[in-house]
Amino acid sequence: MTKGNINVSVENIFPLIKKFLYSDHEIFLRELISNATDATLKLKHLTSIGEAKVDFGQPKIEVKIDKDAKTLTIIDQGIGMTGEEVEKYINQVAFSGAEEFLEKYKDSAKDSGIIGHFGLGFYSAFMVAEKVEILTKSYKDEPAVRWICDGSPEYTLEETTEKTDRGTEIILHIAEDSTEFLEESRIRELLLKYNKFMPVPIKFGTKKETLPLPEDAAEDAKAETVEVDNIINNPTPAWTKSPSELSEADYKEFYHELYPMQFEEPLFNIHLNVDYPFNLTGILYFPKLTNGLNIEKDKIQLYQNQVYVTDEVKGIVPDFLMLLRGVIDSPDIPLNVSRSYLQADGAVKKISSYITKKVADKMVSLFNENREDYEKKWNDIKIVIEYGMISEDKFFDKSDKFALYPTTDGQYLLWSELEEKVKPLQTDKNGNFVILYATNADEQHSYIQAAKDKGYEVLLLDSPIVPHLIQKLETSKEKISFARVDADHINNLIKKEDTAISKLTEEEKEALKKNITEAVNDTKFTVQVEDLESSEAPFIITQPEFMRRMKDMQATGGGGMFGMSGFPEMYNLVVNSNSELAAEILKNENAEEKNSKIKYALDLAKLSQNLLKGKDLTDFIQRSYQQLSK
Repeated sequence: MTKGNINVSVENIFPLIKKFLYSDHEIFLRELISNATDATLKLKHLTSIGEAKVDFGQPKIEVKIDKDAKTLTIIDQGIGMTGEEVEKYINQVAFSGAEEFLEKYKDSAKDSGIIGHFGLGFYSAFMVAEKVEILTKSYKDEPAVRWICDGSPEYTLEETTEKTDRGTEIILHIAEDSTEFLEESRIRELLLKYNKFMPVPIKFGTKKETLPLPEDAAEDAKAETVEVDNIINNPTPAWTKSPSELSEADYKEFYHELYPMQFEEPLFNIHLNVDYPFNLTGILYFPKLTNGLNIEKDKIQLYQNQVYVTDEVKGIVPDFLMLLRGVIDSPDIPLNVSRSYLQADGAVKKISSYITKKVADKMVSLFNENREDYEKKWNDIKIVIEYGMISEDKFFDKSDKFALYPTTDGQYLLWSELEEKVKPLQTDKNGNFVILYATNADEQHSYIQAAKDKGYEVLLLDSPIVPHLIQKLETSKEKISFARVDADHINNLIKKEDTAISKLTEEEKEALKKNITEAVNDTKFTVQVEDLESSEAPFIITQPEFMRRMKDMQATGGGGMFGMSGFPEMYNLVVNSNSELAAEILKNENAEEKNSKIKYALDLAKLSQNLLKGKDLTDFIQRSYQQLSK
């Protein structure tokens, strides 16, 4: 038997490990099973190149709980260790077996799937255990050894005949403050969280399975029940396979394996696969984005060689894709991901850029393959696409090939189609292409109709980030502007050379404006007298495009650029100088009657814009009933 001190630079390494190595103690199980997986994959590689003359077989990793003995044991059938290797890899903390192995076999082991980078991983066991035993036998013809350490730098190492089969057993004597890890439900929870897709089968107990009856079985025959290993993981998840091996049904089945509580089918998926300049595989799903969606719950999951790392993928996945679901797996991302690391790491930035490009390419192909189906899904995916256009320039540059602009008539146009169909008629006298849009087809119906009466097309842009999107489009494309249909009278939104003839003189217009301004007596309204068609409404309320857009942008987190804490409610009251009401107001000498007509017309205009509320609405209804009884 050998006794010795572990080669560490400070005496109190174990308290430090327990306190600082990982923020969450439950990680120990991920680390130990990852090491067991490494040991198994190393053996697989060595047998494949003929260096290990053993039968690889069908190895598995087993996790066992013994409540009476207060132990948790992780058993693998992998490469095992000799006494000398235990001295090197366990007692000399600075070494990492996986890293040295990869260096030695870097050419042939490139695709062996070894996790590596664990370093102190084994020592995470001391976060939950007061004593740790290793019982291990190498694939080489050497005796098995037992290593024991009670959390001090002292250890014992001795040969043993207790273990005769190849592999390693890690026996954790669970500490009093960590007895939760002796509960079967807790260990099952952790295995499903961190190891659900590990590449080696993981056994956790047994389960009963009913064997199928033979075809010629008697009617009263009872099916036989057998006890089988309970394999808790799926060693070959969909993202590890080639897209050519997978059907749409396979992708959907995997989606429900990732998110068992999601009953809606995903709209479509994007299979990621790149091996240069970094390694990355994965599958991203576009979910149906409904109002009840719990985005916080079902996030994209990050793996490293099938080991779960985190679902906090900000920095790896571009912000606009955080609404998606799925899996990303890359050996180039360390298991202990910190935000500062992600922000500084060049490989991570390349990964983010690649994912952006891949999503853009997928959108183009989906549109080209089945435009009708793509249009049907547009309302479910538009928030992701529009956010991407705003936040990622490379995504925006490609968006003309897949971003759709729906009209209030239910058509879906690409940008090129919008220009071809709409630009000739909606170019103003200064050569600017004015794109009219509505955000609510019902509330803005009268304004939409006024635009249509002139032959104009109105887009329906109703996602919450529309103000930011149109700002991006206006600054990125030449000589275009967006105007919401209720931002002004339609003649002012798209100014043409021809002007309407007025029935009133300039003096009469000034008098009309003065009368109405005094009667309205509200600083929120700026009265402007316009020469409109006599058939048009006498009063029209509009909200200036700039003020309304800034207000909307502030509501979605982008309007504070001018240092203004809030934008005031401001409206234009457009008065039709050619309407009968304008003439009546001018000729009526009864001030009370005149004011009453003005206020009633203003209330009607407010009603059309959904601005008449509370007491004002109640008073208006009462006055209207009184009018009926006269």
